[in-house]
Amino acid sequence: MISSPSRPVIERQYHKWFSTVLGRDMEMLVFGSGGTPVIFFPTRSAHFYDLEDWKIIDAMSERIHSRQIQVYCVDSIDRESFYSKKRPADRILRHLQYERYILTEVIPFVRQRNRSKELAVAGCSLGAYHAVNIGLRHPEIFTKIVGMSGRYDLTKPLEFFADLFDGYVDENIYFNMPNHFVPGIRDPKLLKQLRKLDLTLVIGREDAFLPNNEQLSASLNAIGVPHQLIIWEEEAHRPRYWRQMVKLYL
Repeated sequence: MISSPSRPVIERQYHKWFSTVLGRDMEMLVFGSGGTPVIFFPTRSAHFYDLEDWKIIDAMSERIHSRQIQVYCVDSIDRESFYSKKRPADRILRHLQYERYILTEVIPFVRQRNRSKELAVAGCSLGAYHAVNIGLRHPEIFTKIVGMSGRYDLTKPLEFFADLFDGYVDENIYFNMPNHFVPGIRDPKLLKQLRKLDLTLVIGREDAFLPNNEQLSASLNAIGVPHQLIIWEEEAHRPRYWRQMVKLYL
């Protein structure tokens, strides 16, 4: 259990198991005991405990305590995929293994503990990429996506952010970059599923990723997928902003 003088006590559980998909131990923190389950991805190369350390869980504590949401803080393997020194083709393959871990291990784990028909996915910074990418790729699984301060094309170099694939592009990379694959979506069944999503993109006006968000929003509009693009003042790319955002959009 965790609490603070101004926050209610909320249930906290630590879990760890050996992932057969990833071939390594994976850890997770679960906050709450009911409500809409939210799979929450950490920021770039961060870990499952950082949302708690940054008081983002505290910011959601009232809703967790009242069983409106239950938060599953998963770990990342970004240093083994996007930020590894492997060949670019192998980086994306490792990422696809991570996606399979979420789909075949984490989601069944969530479903065993929570009978809600809803399933949300969220993240901040690179965690927003993870949330938006998996949500748009598998809209039949998720009901809500919240991406905060996200970058949705990891192949596009920016002033302080490199192309994470060193100029290399293949089919796997294409279908894992929302700004690449969303404009090409034509399948009626997939479009119907996407149009049912509760989808929110939040970004700061001075954030380097603002054009990424505007491009994704334009692409979603072009294929008729309802969503919100919310632009905050300043850069808004810090935990103190994310603590406010989760209260508003989750």
